Order: sequence, then structure tokens, then C-alpha cells
Amino acid sequence: MWIVVSLCGIVLITLPVNLQTQLIASTAVVTFMAIIKILKAQGTWRLIALAFGTSIVLRYVYWRTTNTLPPANQPENFIPGLLLYLAEMYNVAMLMLSLFIVATPLPPRVGRASKVQQYPSVDVFVPSYNEDTKLLANTLASAKAMDYPADKLKVWLLDDGGTLQKRNSTKLLESQTAIARHDELKQLCDDLDVEYLTRDRNEHAKAGNLNNGLKHSKGDLIAVFDADHAPARDFLLETVGYFEDDPKLFLVQTPHFFINPDPLERNLRTFDNMPSENEMFYGIIQRGLDKWNAAFFCGSAAVLSRAALESQKGFSGISITEDCETALALHGSGWNSIYVDKPLIAGLQPATFASFIGQRSRWAQGMMQILRFRFPLLKRGLSLPQRLCYMSSTLFWLFPFPRTIFLFAPLFYLFFDLEIFTASGGEFLAYTLAYMLVNLMMQNYLYGSFRWPWISELYEYVQTVHLLPAVISVMLNPRKPTFKVTAKDESISTSRLSEISRPFFVIFAVQIIAVAVTIYRIYAEPYKADVTLVVGGWNMINLILSGCALGVVSERGERSSSRRVRVNRRSEFGVNGKWNSASIEDVSVHGARLNVFNKELDPVIVGAEGALRFQPYSGAEMETLPVIVRNIQRTGEITTIGCQYVPKGALDHRLIADLVFANSDQWTQFQQARRRNPGIIRGTIWFLGLSLYQTSRGLLYLFRSMRSEGEAEQQGVKASN
Repeated sequence: MWIVVSLCGIVLITLPVNLQTQLIASTAVVTFMAIIKILKAQGTWRLIALAFGTSIVLRYVYWRTTNTLPPANQPENFIPGLLLYLAEMYNVAMLMLSLFIVATPLPPRVGRASKVQQYPSVDVFVPSYNEDTKLLANTLASAKAMDYPADKLKVWLLDDGGTLQKRNSTKLLESQTAIARHDELKQLCDDLDVEYLTRDRNEHAKAGNLNNGLKHSKGDLIAVFDADHAPARDFLLETVGYFEDDPKLFLVQTPHFFINPDPLERNLRTFDNMPSENEMFYGIIQRGLDKWNAAFFCGSAAVLSRAALESQKGFSGISITEDCETALALHGSGWNSIYVDKPLIAGLQPATFASFIGQRSRWAQGMMQILRFRFPLLKRGLSLPQRLCYMSSTLFWLFPFPRTIFLFAPLFYLFFDLEIFTASGGEFLAYTLAYMLVNLMMQNYLYGSFRWPWISELYEYVQTVHLLPAVISVMLNPRKPTFKVTAKDESISTSRLSEISRPFFVIFAVQIIAVAVTIYRIYAEPYKADVTLVVGGWNMINLILSGCALGVVSERGERSSSRRVRVNRRSEFGVNGKWNSASIEDVSVHGARLNVFNKELDPVIVGAEGALRFQPYSGAEMETLPVIVRNIQRTGEITTIGCQYVPKGALDHRLIADLVFANSDQWTQFQQARRRNPGIIRGTIWFLGLSLYQTSRGLLYLFRSMRSEGEAEQQGVKASN
């Protein structure tokens, strides 16, 4: 049956038809796919629509291969033309892999918390390098407060910032900093009743730190949380039960949910209204990988089997992405994985664009190392679907190459008159435009409300400028990259341009010039107007993305140093020895906002010491958290008070963790509230408006920056005189 279907497909794809017939067929397929989408048909109809879309894509590939490449005897056209062709074929290959993985992803798994019968012993690892003590205190307190038998749970802080190597360093500042950190964190762990562990030397980065934890612990299972990933109370109950069902299970992975926006979301102000970038991966792709037993370890928010890890001598450490590498090794040894699509931790994302790029560079370089040293397609022990899944995950990080080619390809024609794509305007409409529309529709079918139109292109573009050199460097020297910890819990007090923003303005200026060249060439060479319009339109798409990127690298200043989370929790506010009924409206890791309902409330002044009393989720008696009043606003009988926590001991950190992180349902509710699919047309119109606004904002930041630099130079000249 498959052979017959494949032969029919090949006949359809290679069937010679005239331009009019191709245009009619393309229009019919696009219309058919649009009708199915409008009717919200699922199941078999969804697969039929994707199959029709695939036929248009493959038809385009056949035409592109046989009719559009420049002659090989014209190297000035052929070489860039071939590079463009290879970039397009990469995109088609990634689309085909995506179809294989997520055409019919597994539905979210039913909760496992109520079915736990046996409670295996669990060691919780929190690896740390240079994170702030208060950040670690919140994570450790949250881990210690998880709903699990106390005699079966042990929490470990694995400190790589206070190693003996660092404490004995010949550099005085480094040595004193490490000694102070070691003593401070050891005391914190004593207060929180968790284990403190460091090692002699910083070897093999995070993988070596985790393996050191394995040597000193004995739990049946290992839960791993990054230093800024605080778990909810039900994390273990929702995950450990799966190990009862499958003795060959090595991993239960959960999503990484973030309470703060990444730099794109913060600077574009989309965090509260649009799904985050990582939700496409954790909401769709991981469920697709899970279908093929290929969901992989993401470094945190996961539970792993000690027996499985020890069978492979611990966490793998050849690459700087030890998580995916470890999963690849264990899958190749016959172990299984499970993905639970429920946010059970809350973490922090990089706040600055430079830190964001640093994080993505590490991911890209690590995946390239896995591709180089472990090459999943030929990895022994993997099934064919697993091979394809891992190839998709690693090959994805090659996107800077095609993205760069797509960015500069239209400039080759506009500036140098190179014909790297031989086609008429009519052929472009019948083949290329149809392919682009179908591609957009298929992406919308696959990812729907998890990824809005053009957002993926924007994320790839803003990363490409700086990731391309990083990927090339690891290709030339795959052992060169070293593990670098991503900066977290940052804040930006004043609005400014990112320190790595300059290339984006240069590219934008070049594309503006290309628009002027397009207009001139249409006027001067009317006999080429159809091709010039097509290439000019391509450049305009790039210009729209580039303009939006100017807003991305224009860092917005924030008054608040941490993101606030909306809650609705009964409490009492105490001041001057009196307690008043209150409701906690929102919280952050630093403070809370209360509505106090007692109209007899005594006068409160900013800076006054107070207390917040509430019942923890553990069901214990009312507990009291000391606070300082930071702002007051009175409206009728309600007084809104902004408070800052003043933790004085381990119990206070546990109460802060209970306020902010304990309830996992709030993360699910927040995600669901912003998941909606605007569709291709509305999504495109929205993105155009966003780009226009962000372009103007980015240029405004540039002019302000230039003016500030000019004033600084003038002051310097005056000072020197």
C-alpha cells in the first residue's frame, strides 16, 4: 500500500504541466487547506490537509531542482544560486522532519499524582556556580517543601562556585569570593536542612558537578533543578509514579515554565498576550518526540533513574549540552523516556539580549558537538524514528546558515545584478508564492496557538547575526567551546541599546538602500520589472523582520527587579501590633502587593515594618513573614500596600517559596490564558503593525544613544581643556 501511494505521489510531483495548470492546482490546494482550517476539522482531515500541502512543497522542490538553477558555466551566478538552493532544501528537510514528529503528537498525559503507591527514595540536585544566595534559597526551600515523605527525600546543593580549587586560587579576589560563598551557602543549607556538597576541582562543568552528586548520594531517583528553577509542591507526585509502570524508564521530563519574559517578549511587550517561544517546544515538539520514545532530558525540571545513569557511568560530558547527550546515550542503550506536559517548576529567563544570545550560543554549539561526536543518524541502539528525532533536534541549530543566505540573496540581484534564481514573475506566483503560503499554513496547522505567524522567523533572525560565528567556530574546532553559566535574575534600570545591537542597524540601513535600488531599477529597467518586483518584495519581508529586530535590541528599563505573579490568597497584614484582614493580589520573589480591607487600619507610612500572615499550602498553621512597606495607595475602604520581604531565617525563605512557587495550577492557567491562534491573515497584519512600531522605537533609541555619546564627548573635551 505504501509503495503504491509513494509511486502515485512521485507521478503527481513530477507530472509536466503548463504554468496555468500549476497555478490552478496551487490555488485549489491552498483553498482546500484554508477551508479545513476554518472548519477546525481535526483527525484524518488534518492529515489530509497536511498531505495536500506536502504535495505542493515537493512539487516546488522538483521545479526548483530542474528549472531554476543558474548554468554551472556562470560561477558568479551558480555558486550563490546553489547556496540559496541548499538553504531552501534545508528548510524543506526540516519541515518534513517536523511533519514526522508533530503531525499527530501525543495528547497531554493524565495526572499521575493520585496513583502513586510506592515512594522511591529521591535525591534532589540543585547544581550551582555563581548564582545569588537569595535565588538559591528560594529554589532550595521550594524543593524541601515538595509534597513527599520526608524520609524518602533529600535535597542537595551542588556548589561549583566554592570548590577547593577556587578557594585555594592564587588570585586573591577569586579565593576570598569562593571562601565567602562556601561559608555562606553552607550556613544556608544548614538552616534549610539540605545537604551542601562541593568538590575539589571544576572539571567537566555541569555534568561533572552532577556526577559528583551521584557519587555521594544513594536515592533511587534523581531530580534535577537549575538554580533558578523552583519546583511546585506536587512536582514529585506528578512524576515519580511513572517509574512504577516501566522498569526501563530513565527519564520523566516536564516543561520549563518562566515567570519572567525573555528579552524579545519584554522589549516587544508580548509576554502577557502571546505564547512564549519555549511553549512551541514544550507544548508540541516534546509531545511529538514522546510519541517516538525520543523526549530528551532538558537539564532541569526532570526526574532520572539512578540505575540508568550508572549504567552509562553518569551524565555525559563530551559536549556542553550534557542533557541531550545523556538522553541520547541512554536511548541508545534501550532505556525509555516520558514527557509530562504540565508546568511544575517556575524559572527565570535571561533578561538582557546579550545574555539571551550567550545562552543560545551554548545550546547551538552543544548541539553541533553532539552532531559531530555522536551523530544520531548512525547511533547504535536507536530506532529509526529516534534517529530522525535526534537529527531534527540537532540539525535545527544550523538555521543561521540558511537564514543568512535568505537575508543577503535578494541583495545579490539588486546590487550586483546576479541571477541566482532563474524564473519569471508568473512562475514565481505559481510555484514559489504557493509554496510560501502552504508552508505558512502547514506551520499554522502544526503549531497553531503555540506559535504565531512570523514569530519563529523573528527569533531566528535576531539569533542568526551572533550565532553564525559561534556555529562556525565549533565546526572548525568542535572541542573549543566551554560551558558558560547563563546570567539570571538580571534587571535593567534604564532604557538603552543592547551592547551587541550595532549589526542590526547596519543590516537595516543596507536594506533601506536596497528598497531605493528596487524603485530605481523598476523605473530604469521596465523589461525586468516582474523579477525586480519579486526580489524587491523578498527584500521588504527581510526589512520588516529587521525593523522589528531594532525593537528587540532596544532594551526597556524596568522599575521592578522581578516579575510579579497574580494570585488571590487570603491573609492578614500586621502593623503596629494590630492585624487586619487582607488579600494578596500579586507576588514576586522580592515582595507582594496586598489589598487591606479594614477601614479602621491605623495610618501606615512608607518604610514601616510589618508582617504578612497566611496559611501555607502544606496545611500547617498560619505563618508570619516579616515585610517592609514600600508604597501605599488608598481607594475608598481598600488600602493597597506594596511590601518587600525581609527574610530573617530559613522559615522565611520557605514562606516566600510557598507564596510564589508552591501552586503549579497558576502556571497552567497563565499559559492557557494567552494561547490563541490569530490565524495567518490576522497574525500577519498584527506582525506588520508590531514591526512598524518597533522600527520607530529602535531608531529613537539609536538617536538618543548617538546624542548621549555626543554630549559625553563634548564634556570630555571641556574637561580636558
